[in-house]
Amino acid sequence: MALHVIVGGGPVGTATARVLLERGERVRVVTRRGSGPAEVERVAADATDADRLTELAAGAVALYNCANPQYHQWLTDWPPLASALRVAAARTGAVLATASCLYGYGPVDGPITPTTPLAATHPKLRIRADMWRDALADHEAGRIRTTEVRAGDYIEANSVFSAVLGAPIRAGKRCFSVLPVDVPHTFTAITDMARTLVTAATTEAAWGRAWLVPSAAPLTVRELADRYAAVIGAPQPRITALPYPVLWSTGLANSFLREMRTTYYQWARPFTMDSSTTEAALGLTATPLSTVLASVPA
Repeated sequence: MALHVIVGGGPVGTATARVLLERGERVRVVTRRGSGPAEVERVAADATDADRLTELAAGAVALYNCANPQYHQWLTDWPPLASALRVAAARTGAVLATASCLYGYGPVDGPITPTTPLAATHPKLRIRADMWRDALADHEAGRIRTTEVRAGDYIEANSVFSAVLGAPIRAGKRCFSVLPVDVPHTFTAITDMARTLVTAATTEAAWGRAWLVPSAAPLTVRELADRYAAVIGAPQPRITALPYPVLWSTGLANSFLREMRTTYYQWARPFTMDSSTTEAALGLTATPLSTVLASVPA
């Protein structure tokens, strides 16, 4: 069994660990509190400590960045963590595989593809692009081997759908969304992120490149809510989209909603991606949407 080290024990880190376990690999999950799936080795450590992270990644074939700092702390939390991950990868030879998002692209005029430039200018969006640029520079200089996998908004957790709309839909109540609900958007299954991340990390031809996770065809929030209700046998959702000033004002007291102002552009106009290159090169496809929706935690 080869050793794989995952930094982060949230939904993506947990899903990645389970994919690796299914492959018969040895898995070590590193978090500040030693959390993570019960089936793996769990270690409590500060992953920004490059020396400690190097110790934990010694002998590993891959080091996975599945961390998820609070969004309002990205500018302070990401730089030291990203640096420590690159240092540990350089010292140990483990492939650095990063679970990322679409923020680094900024506003786009069409579907995101492998050739779409990372053009974000807002600091909290640009930081994800800069993390990849730094890792890629190390890769091209021969200091590390790295790959990055980028997903749309997740379906099962860590999204407006799961956090805000899921419970009212299950209860048959009216849903209130602070985001537009009739604009096409790409949603990604966390399970597909994990499968793509592991595949990219363990496929030499995938190194030195970023990959878009195979995802369901774009849907509006309203369409996704309707599909979810049909899967779980709930009444057709009644959704009210609140005007932007509501998001602005509620963000004064709620850090999560305040930070959503930064990415409002992703919902106000179509924000989709084309993952066909990943599907062809890595032999992966998106999990059927009904299967993903049936797995959304109640």
